[in-house]
Amino acid sequence: MTTAAPPRPATGRPRRAPGRRAARWPAWRAFLLLTLPMVAGLFLFKYVAIGWGFLLSFNDARGTIALGDWNGLENYRRLLGDPAFTRSLVTILLFTLFIVPVTFALALGLAVLVNRLRGGRAFFRTTFFIPAAVSYVVGALVWKMSLFSGTPSGVANSLAYLLGYEESIGWVATVDPPLYWIVLVTVRLWLQTGFYMILFLAGIQQIPAQLYEAARVDGAESEARLFRHITWPMLRNTSVAVVLLLIINAFQAFDEFYNILASNLSGLGGADGRTPLIYLFQTALGEQNYGAGSAGAFVVTVLIVVFTLLQGRFAGFGRSEEEG
Repeated sequence: MTTAAPPRPATGRPRRAPGRRAARWPAWRAFLLLTLPMVAGLFLFKYVAIGWGFLLSFNDARGTIALGDWNGLENYRRLLGDPAFTRSLVTILLFTLFIVPVTFALALGLAVLVNRLRGGRAFFRTTFFIPAAVSYVVGALVWKMSLFSGTPSGVANSLAYLLGYEESIGWVATVDPPLYWIVLVTVRLWLQTGFYMILFLAGIQQIPAQLYEAARVDGAESEARLFRHITWPMLRNTSVAVVLLLIINAFQAFDEFYNILASNLSGLGGADGRTPLIYLFQTALGEQNYGAGSAGAFVVTVLIVVFTLLQGRFAGFGRSEEEG
C-alpha cells in the first residue's frame, strides 16, 4: 500500500511559470547578437579613433600616427598662433551667423506656405526637398561651372547683361567686393533649405486643428495672429532642434568651400575662403602633420560644443513645455 507525499508548505514567493526563464534567454541572445557588432564597431572605429586622435594631438606626429614623441600643448599653441587658422575660424563664424538665421527663416516660411496649399502640396514638398538629396560636391560644381561660371554664357552673367552690365563678372574670383560669398551662400541655401522645411512641415502638421478653431472663436482671424499665438509657440522644440542642426552643419562646412574656391586655395589668387575643416585637411593630409591636424579637430569640436550648450541654455533645448 502506497501513501501520497504530503504537499510542500508555501514559501510566500510566487512561483515562476515553467519555461518562462528559459524563454527570456533567446531574447537576450538575439539582442546581444544583433547589437554587439554595431556596438563593437562604434567603439573601435569611433571612440578608439577619437581617443587616439586626442593623444595624437599632444605628439609631434609628422608622417606617422604612432605615439611617443610627446610635445605637450605645442600643437595647440602653433594652431592658435597661426593667422591662417584664426582667419578660418573668423570665416566660419561669419558664415554661421549669416546662414543659420537665413536658412531658418526660409525653411519656416516655405513650410507655412506649403502647409496652406489646398492642392499640389505633395508636388511642392517634393520639389523643395529634392536638392537635399544632391551631393554638396555636385551642387558646388554646378554653381561654379554653370550658374556662376564667370563666362558670358553663365546664367548669372546672362542675368547681369539683362540688368545693364556689359562686362562678364568673375563671381568666384572677385574679392572686392566679395562676390564669392554670393556663390557660397546661395548653393548652401539651395541644398539645405528643403530638408529643414520638411522638419518644420512635420511640426506644423502635428499641431491640433482644435487650437486654431478655438483661436478663431476667440477672435483671432488673421493668419498673422494665428501664426504668432499658435504656430510659433507650438514649433518651439522643432525650432530649437533646427537651429542646433544648422549650427553644427555650418561649422562643418567643407565641400562647397573646397570645390568652389579650389583654385584660390591652391595659391592662384582670389579669396582665401578656407574653413577650419579645409585648413585641417591641408594640415593633416597635405603636410602630413597629424598631430596638428588632431589638435585642430578638437579645437573645432570644443567650439561646436560651446555653441551647442549656449544655444541649449538660451533656447531651452530638452526642457518640457511645463518647465518653460
